[in-house]
Amino acid sequence: MPAVRQPAYVLDSHAVVAFLGQESGFEEVTDLLRKARSGRIKLMMSGVNLGEVMYVSERNRGLSGAQKTLAKIEELPIEIVAVDKQLCLEAAHIKALCPIAYADCFAAALTEREDAVLVTGDPEFSILESNLSLPVYWL
Repeated sequence: MPAVRQPAYVLDSHAVVAFLGQESGFEEVTDLLRKARSGRIKLMMSGVNLGEVMYVSERNRGLSGAQKTLAKIEELPIEIVAVDKQLCLEAAHIKALCPIAYADCFAAALTEREDAVLVTGDPEFSILESNLSLPVYWL
């Protein structure tokens, strides 16, 4: 009998920034983190989206603040997925089809690749939800 696949979620930078700053949606992200820590779900984030969180953090809090942010993220049950050639090409394909930020295309491509649900509050993803039937958990 095959193993039951664990539900998977991809966090975009908006979700992580909301969690870290206790902004709108942080309760939902906190709940997902709890579920991931207990092994009920899998949480992922692309390396490009991690970079997005880091530049926002450094811009707002300086380099040492960004380093503290990274330390917090590394303690969370989130798998940071490195960008390989295939993910890059999948993100480029999405960018060619939809007028959204390129970094957001990496979250979408990872969501598609992993047959996951994208976690975001960024309204830019609504075009992907309707045009590509991308499953979105809206914060």
